Amino acid sequence: MATFNVHVTIENKPGISDPEGETILNDLVLKGTHKTVSKIKTAKMLKFTIKEKDKKTVQSKVQEICDELRIYNPMVSKVTIDVFDS
Repeated sequence: MATFNVHVTIENKPGISDPEGETILNDLVLKGTHKTVSKIKTAKMLKFTIKEKDKKTVQSKVQEICDELRIYNPMVSKVTIDVFDS
């Protein structure tokens, strides 16, 4: 079995409001700094280290863990799972 590092990114689906990102953007606008920034989106990232036989197995195992633990709301969030060799 090989060891893999996995990054699970959870962010709002398009069209779902992101109050935290909007607050950060508004703070930049009020300060008058970084005028080239026009949008900020926030996300949550989980990092796993997992031992499995291959990347495909890792992908499905981590998806299963995320679904089982209900770490995101599939109605409003999208999940991206990136698998890297350790």
